[in-house]
Amino acid sequence: MSKHVSIHHFISSVQNDCLCICLPTGSLCQLDECGQAPLNTKIVGGEAATAGAWPWQVSLHITCNGNLCYCGGSLINKDWVLSAAHCLQGFGTSDIMMYFGHLRRSGLNSHETNRTASRIIIHPTYNNPKHDNDIALLQLSSSVTFTDYIRPVCLAAAGSKFAAGTETWVTGWGKLQSGGSFPDILQEVQVPVVSNSDCYNAYGGLVTNNMICAGLIKVGGKGPCHGDSGGPMVGRNGSLWIQSGIVSFAWAKCDDPRYPGVYARVSQYQDWITTNIASNPPRFVEFNNNGFRSSLNLFLFSISLTFSIIPFTFSLYLSS
Repeated sequence: MSKHVSIHHFISSVQNDCLCICLPTGSLCQLDECGQAPLNTKIVGGEAATAGAWPWQVSLHITCNGNLCYCGGSLINKDWVLSAAHCLQGFGTSDIMMYFGHLRRSGLNSHETNRTASRIIIHPTYNNPKHDNDIALLQLSSSVTFTDYIRPVCLAAAGSKFAAGTETWVTGWGKLQSGGSFPDILQEVQVPVVSNSDCYNAYGGLVTNNMICAGLIKVGGKGPCHGDSGGPMVGRNGSLWIQSGIVSFAWAKCDDPRYPGVYARVSQYQDWITTNIASNPPRFVEFNNNGFRSSLNLFLFSISLTFSIIPFTFSLYLSS
């Protein structure tokens, strides 16, 4: 996570009404849970996060060639994690351990729990090496219990609009700069959305409508880096945090001021996510400059219960 302090915080006060259907006793009413971070009071970016600030953040530890590789992810309901396809391609469920409520890579995390994966679903049209549709789902081996330190994020619904300049936040344990070291504590950084046309021009192509870009063009020093792959980019509207992107790639060096970070655009995948999760889907919220509204899915009414790194083209945010 490239470090750069910012004092601007995107807050828009709106009201939202949402129908919530609770499942039988012992289960969780996830529509009311998503996007809430009661312990998040910070208004600056590019520094170490505090415990519970980003309760949907997941740390993926992947066994690859006898070593550990790291990626990020986001908890989207009690049974599923959202991440990047390039993190998981070529690996099986036995290769992956997911950590929730995780703040430090070393030492004791008193609010932490972990799960293995029971299923991995990679988008069927994920394009390697162009990395279009760089999105994947992981089903947990067993449900997690929500706490102030472990909560799901809301997802940007189809039709969401993120105007250039919209402030978003990116979190992860990736390098603090290209060629630098990995932090022990989860990092957070604030970055503005870059229009797809400007991003396309910066990369000379590659950027599709399935992607969203963010960063400081001509300034740099602020954004995700190696090890942040699969992690969430989120924005806040009113009381809710909404995930707009999944960390995917950047050209050459992650802190190069010529190239913003590129993310899978979550709002493009509402149908794919709900179709694959089916029972008890995550909550989608439409994000735009004028506020947001909940987008409920008909599935709510059903209560039945490899890494490919191309160094001469671009750099993925994956670490080992």
